[in-house]
Amino acid sequence: MEPDRSFSNTNSQAKEIDAGLRAHMQRVYNRMIAGVGVTAVTSFIVMSSPELLKLLMGGPQAYIFMFAPLALIWFGFRPEKMASGKLKATFFAISLMYGISLSLLGLVYAGADIARAFFIATGMFAGLSIFGYTTKKNLDGLMTFCVMGMFGVIFASLLNGFVFKSAGLLDMISVAGILVFSGITAWQTQSAKELYSPAHGDEMNSRMAWSAALNLYISFIALFQYILHFLGRE
Repeated sequence: MEPDRSFSNTNSQAKEIDAGLRAHMQRVYNRMIAGVGVTAVTSFIVMSSPELLKLLMGGPQAYIFMFAPLALIWFGFRPEKMASGKLKATFFAISLMYGISLSLLGLVYAGADIARAFFIATGMFAGLSIFGYTTKKNLDGLMTFCVMGMFGVIFASLLNGFVFKSAGLLDMISVAGILVFSGITAWQTQSAKELYSPAHGDEMNSRMAWSAALNLYISFIALFQYILHFLGRE
């Protein structure tokens, strides 16, 4: 009896897709981690230099660094149009700008709290991303709920910042933010996994990897900030 070649070919293709998916996700995580590294190093350098902190964040120019990342994300990061190399440059520009703006945390929070929040966020992110990668449950419904929650958190943060200015409400917002971006992190990981296909080609998959890396990077930064808010202020 001849071997079932159709089954053999199908099995071989499945193995190739699985290996390609692992390589794709590894690329996503490597890029995301590199972005977090750029942000952390930049923030530490600026935070450690009173002169540099004053130069970059000591006047109206601070708003440039605070809002530049959002402007780059909204208007300068287009995976459907931009080549992978341009996405890479924009991604690291965003990471750099975030690092400069986050240097202000050193004026508000103790260094030990910043380090503790970073390690907690790292552990949470790893666990949530593993869950998103391995779960068989479709997380689209969770994402819809989390997006609604995210807008609620933003609205409550604005109200608290300009009207209530309540430390207790800030703690509640921080907990809600942690829960919301926990769900978003899991969904983004699942989405990055499901969007991969060898048929897309290396360039398109690389573009999607940069997009996924940016999404996961933003979620990590949000988790870190909300955890830091919850740990307390000096």
